[in-house]
Amino acid sequence: MIPYLSLLTGLPILGAVLALGCQDREAWALRIAAGVTLISLVLCIPMVQGFDFSSSAFQFKELHEWIPAWNAKYAMGVDGITLPLIVLTVVTHAVIILTARTLVKAQFSKYLAVFLALQGVTIGVFSALDTLLFYCFWEGMLIPMYLCIGIWGGESRTQASIKFFLYTFIGSAFLLLSLVYIGLQAGGFSWAAAVKQPLSLMAQKWLFLGCLFAFAVKVPMWPVHTWLPDAHTEAPAAGSVILAALMLKVGAYGFFRFCLPILPDASRFFATPMLVLSLIAIVYIGLVALSQKDMKRLIAYSSVAHMGFVTLGCFGVYLITFNSGEMFAQMAMEGALMQMVAHAFGSGAMFLAFGLLYMQYHTRLIERFGGLAKVMPVFSACFMVFALTNVGLPGTAGFVGEFMVILGLFQGHAGVAALAALTLIISAAYTLWMFRRVFYGPIQHTAVTALQDVNGLSLGVLIFLVLMIFALGLFPEMVLGPAHASSAQLVQMALKSKLI
Repeated sequence: MIPYLSLLTGLPILGAVLALGCQDREAWALRIAAGVTLISLVLCIPMVQGFDFSSSAFQFKELHEWIPAWNAKYAMGVDGITLPLIVLTVVTHAVIILTARTLVKAQFSKYLAVFLALQGVTIGVFSALDTLLFYCFWEGMLIPMYLCIGIWGGESRTQASIKFFLYTFIGSAFLLLSLVYIGLQAGGFSWAAAVKQPLSLMAQKWLFLGCLFAFAVKVPMWPVHTWLPDAHTEAPAAGSVILAALMLKVGAYGFFRFCLPILPDASRFFATPMLVLSLIAIVYIGLVALSQKDMKRLIAYSSVAHMGFVTLGCFGVYLITFNSGEMFAQMAMEGALMQMVAHAFGSGAMFLAFGLLYMQYHTRLIERFGGLAKVMPVFSACFMVFALTNVGLPGTAGFVGEFMVILGLFQGHAGVAALAALTLIISAAYTLWMFRRVFYGPIQHTAVTALQDVNGLSLGVLIFLVLMIFALGLFPEMVLGPAHASSAQLVQMALKSKLI
């Protein structure tokens, strides 16, 4: 059997090494990156075609000895939850490689190498079925993103990159302690063994808190979200795309893969505070976005607010099943997964579009824009679609996940659902206010009239993102189809006690 997951993980990392060796030959580095991207896209096709949607089991599994003394293995596999995330990773990096020449001029080969390495380790995070292997890939994401912000970022890139590093590294230390304890109790680092291992409620609580800080920082949840606006503001456009589209999803994936099935009793115990923190992110951070004058920071705070729906759907399982049935709990769970993918295309597209704009007009201040619709009509039309999916307009990707989470929560507690639904008003307020000022307000500076509309490859990428937003909004089964069986099993795992 073809080792699809090893190829999808290893080829980008090998490509990163080769690209680093082409520092004086940038054309060759771009060919290597494009070749790796094309192969990755091709490898995804038979995986999707050969995936059994009716099964909740892991498929395309790989198992090899790794560290026998610790009973740690090289174990990889994909289920209905990770398949959409792996395809999303490959597609996102393809977009970044296609726009690389437009967005970056300096140290181009290193730039390509950083994002190729990120692609490999991110797929490793989503594929690992050994908790120690998962941790290695998890930590592997830290260095490339740190370099991305620190080398190609803005004026305050040093401060932003260090803040990003410290937040994520400290959280990862607690995660490692939790995974080691579980591994010692289970007699190995197999994820399947960890799921079966019974634990006392006290042990589960401490392990949950250890995992919580690592995953909450990556999502990010309030109040450990403060690194994200700084990182987004200073990161290059492609770095912001990766942060929004993938790195935030890795944190949410940790809750899905580790907290719910391995620590179900602690997840139930902490469900209420997790729901409260999620609602604070949705409502309060949305209000913070309303006060932003920096266009990129506004999009960044918007990401925090929309990711609140992911954790709301994840831990809302306990509230829903307490007052209703598993069917609506599964709906909220699938809505959270759909929100992860939809947010990647919506928020990621806005960051990419802003990056293309920033290359011509070097300011992030909303007040310095105005009248872009007259100067850049095609770009404005594409950005309008990205803004509308951020608002949650029916027919776009941003509507489906949020609606499913709200509908599921309504069966558990109407008040919680009503608070969550406030995002439809708040996000419309700050997104449409920003869009009107930037694209239809009066032209504030004559430099705006000299801007060039998008064309060529950049236009093709933006059109692709527009089509994907409508495709996911009109045909959500692209994501929900593979996830049905796996999400049903995950709900059952989350509800099954593992107390000693």
